[in-house]
Amino acid sequence: MGDLKLFRIDNGAAVELQGTALALEKPLQALIEHNMEILFGVRLVASEHSTGKKHGGRIDSLGLDENGSPVIFEYKRSINENVINQGLFYLDWLLDHRAEFELLVMKKLGVEAAEQIDWTAPRLVCIASDFTRYDEHAIAQINRSIELVRYRDYDSAFLTLDLVASTSAAATAAGTDEQGKPATRPSQSKTVTQLHEQAAEDLRNLYDALETYLVSLGDDVTKTTRQLYYAFRRIKNFACVEIHPQSKKLLVYLKTDPESVVLEPGFTRDVTKIGHFGTGNLEVTISSKQDLERAQPLMAASYQAS
Repeated sequence: MGDLKLFRIDNGAAVELQGTALALEKPLQALIEHNMEILFGVRLVASEHSTGKKHGGRIDSLGLDENGSPVIFEYKRSINENVINQGLFYLDWLLDHRAEFELLVMKKLGVEAAEQIDWTAPRLVCIASDFTRYDEHAIAQINRSIELVRYRDYDSAFLTLDLVASTSAAATAAGTDEQGKPATRPSQSKTVTQLHEQAAEDLRNLYDALETYLVSLGDDVTKTTRQLYYAFRRIKNFACVEIHPQSKKLLVYLKTDPESVVLEPGFTRDVTKIGHFGTGNLEVTISSKQDLERAQPLMAASYQAS
């Protein structure tokens, strides 16, 4: 993504604001942690978490995202600091101490949140004033879910976040149990992958067209496979997709305000107060290519808002 320019309009004249890095890392960390759910769709679990005497480290921030994935945040003020290697060091520790993280989640967010943790693709979010092209190349070689987020501070009045690069690991080696099976919570429901395989060819083709459109919205779009849905996100989720072979339809949940949409029975529905998998308050039912075309402006709006 290109550099973001921010302007103040003063009596009709545009004045560019110069973004800077914060003088210290701690104010940035405190700001992110206080607003983590709004900025990243992640609930804070722990701050400055010690990894013990043997490991000898301290994780800046630990969180749980809207898909149930554990998230490590590491902050660096300078472009020259190797935040990626440090974050990977902590990510390996986390994958080896799942029970400790689950206990932290249980104490902070409750039993239900702890039971819904998905270990298939833990995330590392590196936040810095900037990154080099070598950083972007490095994460592309690593089978981990890593995001490089560049920030700019504008006179302590504005904060911008720019997703510079991201990689997604469908399943890490540590995302399995002792027998090598996926480390997901038991469920009587079929997984989205199983439902995808069982779907008729027409529905699979419709899903392919949907995925193609969602990914085409920007080069910062990442797809992750959850137990019961596919999640598409930038910094936060903007579309969650369920596949329903029996009814031959796709359900897409978007972060588009239902009150801003003229709801159409059988096509769009306000699910703000209705439980469902994934995230988003607007449910869109896609049963045909015509439905997909009608839904595209709604999906684009959700993408822009994420």
